[in-house]
Amino acid sequence: MIDTHIHLDQYRSTELTNLIDDWQRNGIEGVVAVATDLRSSYHILEISERFPQFVFPCIGWHPEQQLPAEHELLELLHLINTEKHQIACVGEIGLPYYRLQEERRLSLTPYLDLFTQFVKVARDNDLPVNLHTVYDHAELAFNILQQEQVTKAQFHWLKAKRTIVKKIVDAGYFISLTPEVCYRKRDEILVEETPLEQLLLETDGPWPFEGPFKHKQTTPIFLQKSVKKLAELTGETVQQVKQHVYRNTLTLYNRIKSVKGG
Repeated sequence: MIDTHIHLDQYRSTELTNLIDDWQRNGIEGVVAVATDLRSSYHILEISERFPQFVFPCIGWHPEQQLPAEHELLELLHLINTEKHQIACVGEIGLPYYRLQEERRLSLTPYLDLFTQFVKVARDNDLPVNLHTVYDHAELAFNILQQEQVTKAQFHWLKAKRTIVKKIVDAGYFISLTPEVCYRKRDEILVEETPLEQLLLETDGPWPFEGPFKHKQTTPIFLQKSVKKLAELTGETVQQVKQHVYRNTLTLYNRIKSVKGG
């Protein structure tokens, strides 16, 4: 199993060796480690150098924050171009939603421009995009992907109307489920709307969860329960679900495929 969206740089650096050893003993074969800003991108790259067979790094700028300064953006874009053969994707990128709810005067326009720049550099380097786009902004992001002819995308922790989910599915993009699938009806409905061939699994760790995960540190080992729940919802066996999701992950992420030899 591979966790396709985790903030590995937000775990204690001194504990990573022991954590990763534990995750591997529990059947986790790798993680897609997304970045949140320039500093985070460099940190993720450093971590991947320590664990090259397990950590698949990404470069990006999380949209739920202040826009990057011009020099930061230029350095990020340059970093993607220079590290394109070492990174798994451009991410985490997307559009702000929650921040706009808190700051009503904030303009979405510069975030749309920023997102478009990241999408273009991902497309030009044949890299997938790992997306934070929720509710109505999922359609805005989808439209930009289509406009820029991007074919490889993961909609992380998607929350969107049925009509938008259908558009995403029909375009051949992937949707990733968090551990919330184990206890939220919304995620069960998302499973119904998405073919198993387009589902991925993630934790968004160290983000905390409720249900059976309450008061527990989020780790990729949570994927074990997600797989069991997905098997229950789809009528497939646990092994079949694992095979489907693993194959989906390799289909989207060429970097992982080249390392794992899948």
